[in-house]
Amino acid sequence: MRIASTMMSHNYLKQLNGTYEQYAKLMEQSDGSKLHRASDDAVGYSKYLRYQNNKIGNEQYQDNVSTATSWMKNADAALVNVTDLLQTFKAKTEQAANSTNNTSDWQDIAKELLANVQEQVADLNTQIGDRFLFAGQKDTTMPFTITDDKMDRGETRTLDEKQQAFFAGADDWGEENTTMKQMLKLNGDDGNVYYMNVQNGDIFTEDFVVNGYKNCTEFDRTSSEQVFGNIANFKTSDHFDEYGVIKDGADGREWSETINGVELTFATTKQYIVKYNGDDKYISMVKKNGGVDQATDTVNVTGQDINGTDIFDVGKNPATGTAMLNQLMYTVAKVEACDYHWAGQEGMTIADTAHATVLGAETKMAARQQAYTAASGMLTTQNESITSDITDVSSTDVAYLATKLMEYQTIYSMSLSVGSKILPGSLADYLN
Repeated sequence: MRIASTMMSHNYLKQLNGTYEQYAKLMEQSDGSKLHRASDDAVGYSKYLRYQNNKIGNEQYQDNVSTATSWMKNADAALVNVTDLLQTFKAKTEQAANSTNNTSDWQDIAKELLANVQEQVADLNTQIGDRFLFAGQKDTTMPFTITDDKMDRGETRTLDEKQQAFFAGADDWGEENTTMKQMLKLNGDDGNVYYMNVQNGDIFTEDFVVNGYKNCTEFDRTSSEQVFGNIANFKTSDHFDEYGVIKDGADGREWSETINGVELTFATTKQYIVKYNGDDKYISMVKKNGGVDQATDTVNVTGQDINGTDIFDVGKNPATGTAMLNQLMYTVAKVEACDYHWAGQEGMTIADTAHATVLGAETKMAARQQAYTAASGMLTTQNESITSDITDVSSTDVAYLATKLMEYQTIYSMSLSVGSKILPGSLADYLN
């Protein structure tokens, strides 16, 4: 069979180009990666893409954990300040309970207490960038504000632990979803004070709530010596707004009810009101594969978590988010009115309950922070493993690459030398 010089040239150039292509591909690997396209290694490239996706997901979780940790550290710092302020508030309230103070002393203490609450509000308006830490998902809105003027808010009786334990026998009392167990204060036209359990309308004399219950072994609704009377179907929301401010009109300021010949009206106090502009929704930053678990993926606490609920939150969902702060403002008003007896009893109870509630929110956040810290370590380990997998499947074997490059370079050079004997002179000169 006759082999033409043209065919020999064509085959030679084809093989020469193939050698050069292999050499070029090897040169590509000098950047450290042996995978630049699926054709380089179909199986290896498939693994490489899967590992890269895992790495991207892992890095997103790491970013979430980092952001969440920063969020919670700043929130924790703010709550630590609030708990410190509450300890000071309690000490000042105890100081106000001293009957030897004069009017000027009580006024000065009231000013310090007001400044204390204002500082708490400032701490609870802490931001990271333009996001407020304690506003729920409405985190671009400043959550806590204080009214410029004092408003008429309903007075309450905050029960201590012994009183709570006794009156827990009242129907529906145990269902009262309030952090502070309270009764609504009423003034009688006989000059006496009365208290109402707003859950069921039971009314008690002040003497029984303060002292009389101590002589009883258990609560008995049917006892006329214990229950002064009852107002059926009473709802705080009919007479007070969400912050406990009394409403205008017959259902509020003009409301009265006669029980056993005694006309009862609401007792109110002029005080500043703290309002909450956030919501009760949580912010989740997922830290690992799987669905969002609010119990562990939540990074924030809301006004409702920090400030608990009081009697004016009964039946409301969500709660106002400022119950404790408004109870503290109530304490300020009472001290300003020189009511040292009230300060020594209910004022101290309010201060203790507020402190315990904020500590509860702080503890909840600390537990979540530990979960994110643990997740950070796990994600770091996973990232190292994924990086190792990527390296194994895609990185260049330097020693092998150097050997193969020398091999193909030698082959290519020899091919050019042989080609000078096969190809026309002009083409051989061009290739060289």
